[in-house]
Amino acid sequence: MTRRWRWKEPSVLPGFGLTFGFVVFYLSLFVLIPLAALILRPWELGLGGFWDAVTTPRALAALRLSFYAAGVAALINAVMGLVLAWALVRYEFPGKRIIDALVDLPFALPTAVAGIALTAIYAPNGPIGAWFDEIGVRIAYTPTGVLLALIFVGLPFVVRSVQPVLEDVDREIEEAAETLGASAFQRARLVILPAILPALISGVGLAFARAVGEYGSVIFIAGNMPLKSEIAPLLIVIQLEQFNYAGAAAIGLAMLGLSFMVLLALNGLQAILSRRGQA
Repeated sequence: MTRRWRWKEPSVLPGFGLTFGFVVFYLSLFVLIPLAALILRPWELGLGGFWDAVTTPRALAALRLSFYAAGVAALINAVMGLVLAWALVRYEFPGKRIIDALVDLPFALPTAVAGIALTAIYAPNGPIGAWFDEIGVRIAYTPTGVLLALIFVGLPFVVRSVQPVLEDVDREIEEAAETLGASAFQRARLVILPAILPALISGVGLAFARAVGEYGSVIFIAGNMPLKSEIAPLLIVIQLEQFNYAGAAAIGLAMLGLSFMVLLALNGLQAILSRRGQA
């Protein structure tokens, strides 16, 4: 009986087994194990205790403010980030490189420094806050201040997600549409928007995820008044300071679940739009 020997085809990625093992170990150490601890810890309270921890008026108010402000900030950044990316890609103007560099400032600036700076500007005695205070509008120490801080930290995610896609949009397709009589609005709606929409949704999702868990830039300008301007991450810190680890984990698990559902919906929408674009 003749035994046939066949050479094993070389792997596209050499050392795949070792690499895959390292990836699994790394993700387990820094992602999966902490998430498992977050999921398991609240159940020390039991199902009733978990429900009581996340449905207290204070917890509900904090969760509502965090998610509502993060959602509104993401929508505002979707519009303004698209406008800013469009200006940086399609136009040449003095100071363009400076503005392009300033977009990344929230990435590099420590969040606490950003919070202090925003508070100093928009407080009732600040240069901008004093003007708003004269007309009866208060920004700092209110939910409006929370929204302002979340817009600040989320804007770069939208700009940097949309900007490279805009640069790759074929100008010849726009010119062909213009030749066929399409107006500027029709070219933007039928040619450009479908091409950049998946990237825009991705940027909005990243901005939303960053805003939901934002802490450092918010606590200084929020005022941190329970039931009014207290965010969920601050409530978690307060629970930890009171050694209520299970209660803090319960609120964290609620945030994780709600964030996961929102991001799952955005990723599903992005996948649908990408398939339509390829069809």
